[in-house]
Parts: sequence; structure tokens; C-alpha cells
Amino acid sequence: MQSEIEALYYGMPGDYSDEDCRLFAAFKAELNHGHIRAAEPDADSPTGWRVNTWVKKGILLGFRMGGIVDMSVHAEHMPFFDKSTYPVKRFNVQNQVRIVPGGSSIRDGVYVGKGVTCMPPMFINVGAYVSEGTMVDSHALVGSCAQIGRNCHISAASQIGGVLEPVGALPVIVEDDVLIGGNCGVYEGAIVKRGAVLGSGTILNRSTPVYDIVRNQIYRATDDAPLIIPANAVVVAGSRAITSGTGKDWGLSIYTPIVVKYRDSKTDAKIQLEDLLR
Repeated sequence: MQSEIEALYYGMPGDYSDEDCRLFAAFKAELNHGHIRAAEPDADSPTGWRVNTWVKKGILLGFRMGGIVDMSVHAEHMPFFDKSTYPVKRFNVQNQVRIVPGGSSIRDGVYVGKGVTCMPPMFINVGAYVSEGTMVDSHALVGSCAQIGRNCHISAASQIGGVLEPVGALPVIVEDDVLIGGNCGVYEGAIVKRGAVLGSGTILNRSTPVYDIVRNQIYRATDDAPLIIPANAVVVAGSRAITSGTGKDWGLSIYTPIVVKYRDSKTDAKIQLEDLLR
């Protein structure tokens, strides 16, 4: 399938044949079942992950192949128009996914594991992978190609960016047992390692360094590597003083995330309370 998807991606035919459409449908079915992923664990990689560029190409191919169609639930009260290749994902009781009523949307081409809970309204975009037992809370976004591990909590109003393009870039990775607090943002291919906790309002991106006051280290993204938050780190929104120029004269500070501790029994006890919601 990889060679066929890449040939069609680069071929850019004027019209797509029935065979092309069947190929894309089979590709999307593999995404839906979690058999292929935009990124996957790789023990030989420095980050622990590798990007599957051909899968991203296949997702982009779907946008190219699809035409705008009417997907309206009601022509006047709930009009929707989108690419024919990416309708909403279909679920049934056997999927064992809780989708609480109230305006949530999950696009086709997404893997959603058993025991996932979706609180309204939330949105999961094409190419994302959400593993078993995770909760995606109200007003949360899981962006295209983002990879979410088992038993995570993506709290209310949090934004997990995707990174569909460029195709060679890792998407945002949130590993198993991570708690993303309310109003957090994880963007630009950041990796949040297993068991980490982001306090409310924490923003992670390629531009802002993270200061670890426990281990006396500074974590930054580079041209060759994403920002990586260590396993079990507890990160909160903080600030650091501007040390020169007008900013110093005015007593200003700028935002920075800070690792203030690593998970302990108290942290785990607070997180376990959220299991009652699942």
C-alpha cells in the first residue's frame, strides 16, 4: 500500500479512477483500525518515535481527491459542507467508546481505542491516534496526526496541535498516562513523555525553553529535534525575568514552562480521582 499511495500522491492525476478511490478507502480503513499511524514508537530513534511520511502523504491525498459535498444534518439549522473523503467517523456500541451527546465531532481516518471518553464539545481531526482509556474533555482539540497514549486526560479547553505538514515532521506526541491540564497547548511536534503532568495553562512549542529546576536542565527544541518533556515531569506555567535593556528597567518577565517536581504518591492520588469520570 505504501508504494501505491506514494505513486498516486506524486502522480497528481487530473481525475481519480475507481481504483484510486478504492485504494484510498482501504488506506483510510487502516487508519481507522490503528493498523497504520502517522507516527509510531521506535526504540532506535533518539526521541523514541518515528514519523511515517507516507501515511501523512496519504492523508493529504484524501484532501486532494475529495470534493465539497453537503453533509448537513439539517439544511437550515445544522448545515455542514466538507470534503467527501472525510465525513464524520462512524461508531457503534461494539466500539466501546463513550461519545457524550452535545456537539462533538470525530473525523473519519482516526483511531479511537476502547474505553475512550469524549466529552462535549470536542474535536478529533483526521490522522490522529487516541489510545485506550483516554478522556478528551470539553472544548478540547486533538489535531491532525497527533498521537495520544493510553489512559491520558486531555482536560477542558486544551489544544493538542497536530503537524500534518511538512510530511517529514513528527506530530505532537503525548505518551501513556499523561495529564494535560485545562487550557494547555501542546504544539509544533512537542513530545510529552509517559506519566508527565502539565498544569493548567501550560504552553509547549518550539520557541519557548522549559526550565527544569529539579534536575537543573533546560529543554529546548532544535533544528534536528523537538521539545521533549521528560517522563513523570510536573510542568507548570511560570515566568523568567528579562535581564537586559528596557525589559529589565521596567521589571518585566516573559512566560516559560517550569518543571517543578516529578510525580510522587500525592500527584498520583490526585490523578486517580479522575478515574471516577470514566
